[in-house]
Amino acid sequence: MKFCRFDDERYGVVSGDMVHDITAVVEKVLSGKKTPKWGDPMITHLDEVRKAVGDVAQYPAKPVKSVTLLSPTARPSKLIAAPTNYHAHVAEMEARRPGQPKGKGIAESGLFLKANSAMVGCGEGVHLRFLDKLTEHELEFMIVIGKECSQVTEAEALDYVAGYCLSLDMTVRGGEERSIRKSIDSYAVIGPWLATKDEIKDPNNVPFKLFVNGEMRHNAHTNDLIFNCQKLISLASEFYTLYPGDVIFTGAPAGVGPVKPGDVMTGECDVLGPLEVKCYAYKNPRKA
Repeated sequence: MKFCRFDDERYGVVSGDMVHDITAVVEKVLSGKKTPKWGDPMITHLDEVRKAVGDVAQYPAKPVKSVTLLSPTARPSKLIAAPTNYHAHVAEMEARRPGQPKGKGIAESGLFLKANSAMVGCGEGVHLRFLDKLTEHELEFMIVIGKECSQVTEAEALDYVAGYCLSLDMTVRGGEERSIRKSIDSYAVIGPWLATKDEIKDPNNVPFKLFVNGEMRHNAHTNDLIFNCQKLISLASEFYTLYPGDVIFTGAPAGVGPVKPGDVMTGECDVLGPLEVKCYAYKNPRKA
C-alpha cells in the first residue's frame, strides 16, 4: 500500500492517480491507544491500520494532484542521514576541492542528524534561504522505520522497516557543519507517500531520477550505495534507539546541482514517485 498524509493532516491511501481518505479508519485504530513517547502513532500501528482499511475503493477519493501532500511520517524522533554514500558523488565533491586533503568517507564520518523542523512534504515546497550562497538538491532513497529497535544486525535490519519514500536532502554549501547547513526549514522533503516494504522486494535494487525544470540531474540506483540499506539501519541502531516513523536518508548520488526560486524539482521512481517540489524564496512570516 501507499500511505500518505495530505491537506489538514488527513490520512490517505494512494491508488493510481487518486487518494482515498482513510482518516476515520486511522482515528478509530488509534482511539484509546497510549500515545508513544517517541515516534509516529500511525506508523507504530501500521499493520493494524492496513488490516482495518480493507478495500480502498469504499472511501471517498480525490485526485492526488488536487491535494497538498505532507510528509507521510508525522512525528519522527530523528531524521538520520548518510553522507558520501555513493562513490560517484564522493568523486564529484572531491573534484571541487583540488589540492585539499581528501574528505572523510562514510566509514569514518558515520551518520549525521537533520533537525526535525526541516521536514516537509513535497506539496509544501522548499523555501530557499541564503540566496547569495550555493544551495543544491540531493534526491535520495529513504528508509522509514516501522518498529522500535536498537543494536540490530544487518541480517535482521529489514524486519524493522515500515516502508520507503523519496527524499530531498537540500544543502547550503559552506564551512558550517552538515547538521546546520542541511537543517533549514523545509530542507528535508519527504514523500510523496510511504510505500510499505512489501511494495519493494529489494531496497538495494531501486533506480530513481531527478529532473530540475525538465533537465535530468540524478540518474541513480541504490545498488551503487557504499553502505546498503541493511548496513545503514544497523549502523544507526548502534548509536540510537530507532522508533516508528524515524527516517534514514541513504545518501546523495552523483549529479547534485544548484536550485533557485522558481525551479521545479521532479523525482521519478516507479513505486515511490513522482515527487514534485517547487522552490520559493523564503519569506519570514513574523516579518510579513
